[in-house]
Amino acid sequence: MDFDRPTLQQRLRRFTGQPVDFDLRPFRDLVAEVAVLEPEVEDLDDEDIQHRARELRGRNVDEALVEVFALFREASKRRLGERPYDEQIMAGIALHQGRVAEMQTGEGKTLAAVAPAVLNALSGKSVHIHTVNDYLARRDANWMGPIYELLGIRVGCVQEEMSVAARRDAYNCDVTYVTAKEAGFDLLRDGMCLDPADRVHLPFHFVIVDEADSILIDEARVPLVVAGTSDDQAVGLVRLAGLARELLSDVDFDTDDYSRNINLTEEGSRRVEQKLQVENLYAEENLGLLAAVRNAMHAEFLLDRDVDYIIRNGRVELVDELTGRVVDDRQWPDGLQAAIEAKEGLDLQPEGRILGSITMQHFMLSYPRLAGMTATAQPAAEELKEAYGLGVIVIPTHMPCIRADHPDCIYTHHEAKQTAVIEEITEVNASGRPILVGTASVAESERFAAALEGNGVSCRVLNAKNDEAEAEVIADAGAIGAVTISTNMAGRGTDIRLGGHDEADRDEVLALGGLYVIGTNRHESLRIDRQLRGRAGRQGDPGSSRFFVSLEDDLLVRFGLEELIPRVSLPARQAGAVDDPLLRREIARAQRIVDGQNIDMRKTLKRYSDVLEAQRQFIQDWRREVLEGPDFEVLSEACTQRYEELRETMGEEVLIDVERRITLLVIDRCWCDFLSEMSRVRDGIHLVAIGGKTPYEVFHKHAREAFNSTLDFIDEQVVSVFESVTVTEKGVDWEGEGLLGPSSTWTYLVTDMPFTTGPLAAMAGRPSLGLVVAWMYWPLWIAWGFYRKWKMRKDHAEGRVGDQRG
Repeated sequence: MDFDRPTLQQRLRRFTGQPVDFDLRPFRDLVAEVAVLEPEVEDLDDEDIQHRARELRGRNVDEALVEVFALFREASKRRLGERPYDEQIMAGIALHQGRVAEMQTGEGKTLAAVAPAVLNALSGKSVHIHTVNDYLARRDANWMGPIYELLGIRVGCVQEEMSVAARRDAYNCDVTYVTAKEAGFDLLRDGMCLDPADRVHLPFHFVIVDEADSILIDEARVPLVVAGTSDDQAVGLVRLAGLARELLSDVDFDTDDYSRNINLTEEGSRRVEQKLQVENLYAEENLGLLAAVRNAMHAEFLLDRDVDYIIRNGRVELVDELTGRVVDDRQWPDGLQAAIEAKEGLDLQPEGRILGSITMQHFMLSYPRLAGMTATAQPAAEELKEAYGLGVIVIPTHMPCIRADHPDCIYTHHEAKQTAVIEEITEVNASGRPILVGTASVAESERFAAALEGNGVSCRVLNAKNDEAEAEVIADAGAIGAVTISTNMAGRGTDIRLGGHDEADRDEVLALGGLYVIGTNRHESLRIDRQLRGRAGRQGDPGSSRFFVSLEDDLLVRFGLEELIPRVSLPARQAGAVDDPLLRREIARAQRIVDGQNIDMRKTLKRYSDVLEAQRQFIQDWRREVLEGPDFEVLSEACTQRYEELRETMGEEVLIDVERRITLLVIDRCWCDFLSEMSRVRDGIHLVAIGGKTPYEVFHKHAREAFNSTLDFIDEQVVSVFESVTVTEKGVDWEGEGLLGPSSTWTYLVTDMPFTTGPLAAMAGRPSLGLVVAWMYWPLWIAWGFYRKWKMRKDHAEGRVGDQRG
């Protein structure tokens, strides 16, 4: 493809506003200007380079771009021994312009991000570079550190275990490497500070997001949560877990076509009521119990150990289906996490009260300037444009990609697929060619490893259970004879070197055809498949990839492949592969359907969360004014007599500090209560669809009314607390008055609930309503169950139930 001259199709895309750009001619002009300066910069010594960089501080960034990029290129040559390619310079320009640069695996995204980071840091405003995990943040900051140092740029790195002081110092640097979630948690914690000195963030300016589609798209639905201590204790969960194990499928409960939702049948409801000695499980006073029963059923029948989660060190750890990694500090919401702990016989961990929350999407939008880089931007280009205003620029590879991506091998059932995969690995391994096998779950990776060992093939396993060995396993995954069985952990952010960690046998591996990547399943997102393929064929190396697919694979079963294919076209069960163009088309179609559903889910969540985010920002602006403001007028006007008496005896300064502290504590408590109230509103909001109303409009109306009431209540409570506390010359004994914040707080991410369809959506007459508020909508099924129970009994009374269940 000629990237300098866009094709007619590419020109048409641009004319029609398509978000992907292939035209690199403006970029090449700037690259040429950088090249003109290269000989001049080469003659400078290190001190002169630092001096030139200092002179550029405060300059207009666009005017300084060419010189900064020339200095960066020279600094990289001197400190890393690497001269950035023209393609990396172009990617850096795209990042500075606020775009997503699509760069293929092994093309040097980490180095490409340094130049725009330096350019924007020289403007005097901080730059954040978001990574997907702590290891990459630490690695990239240390790896690129010598370049920044030569250019007079302070670089910092935030790690999860850091103290407040260390975090503040890292954020005070010109450029800070940090995971997106840690930066988000720090924003939430800053929003709870009672002293300005306790905050760690500087005002946001510019962020570069590595693996942009993963963080900006896949993580968009994931709320970051700060929780505080609570007196609430989960009771009876162990008993409910035992009860759930006694229930029978198709007798006591039904699941939907995708096994994502579970509901008691009429018979199952009677059985549970009898076991729990409850007259009506669906009565208003028992809705909390009903929710706990549903959680226990969901935990028992719909969530699987070593697929959805693992048990490690006595705790439930969630596995991200998109990355295959354990996600630190992530849990399911609304009691489902505790139900899993009860199912597995573990100690129940506190859930606490939510003190603050923000979705990853809204957090990223809080940066005035945003850019990103990834190898798989094009499939997400429209969503990146719609959600963030980001266009995609496709950067060509420095060397042509010669990887061979073979067509899928399709089988009718699991056993045939596994046999074929084992045979393929055994045959290829006999030649010594390295193989990377990407699996869908921890359990599957272990199953394939055991089968290979039984076949006499030695392999190494990389999954969420042994993620601490990731660097060691990946280092030699390209060695002669290496067979690596991995979950999606090997799909992003990994660099497999041919010939092993020291590339000693590189030539021999090249002669064998490079790395062979085998996928054992198609994933919900085509981008994940492409990431896995991208482990092979880096920087012009040879390589190949192939996916092995079974018609019984979870993706194809859950999303109804058989419904997409005429029954006469479905192949009979057989041991060999099926070569049918219709099957290939429909498998690709099923994947597109899933991708589309996930896009709808993210859009729906944003419609519900936008109003809460606007309210959160209002509260934070108010808090900031109180925290930084020199004086206030609420108490002096509302409590004139007491205020004047105390001012005469205690002094103005003491009263200002007292009012500040009371106001901040009251705001925080009322905001926490407001979040709880909105959660209750969401519990039943979908039922308005039965009356023909639009749920999200009703939700927005409730949110606005409740928020206005909360604001009025805050003012009342500030006055009430001031009237009741004892004020001395030293201020207020906050502990004695019971006005401390929570005794402990912790952070976590709320995972997406695995519901995308079902009766909720059917009731609304809209395919996306079942996606309402992805991170909180498990309680919605309480109200749905109440309606369903009432409807069943009504139908039964009218003689319409017959032998039907549910």
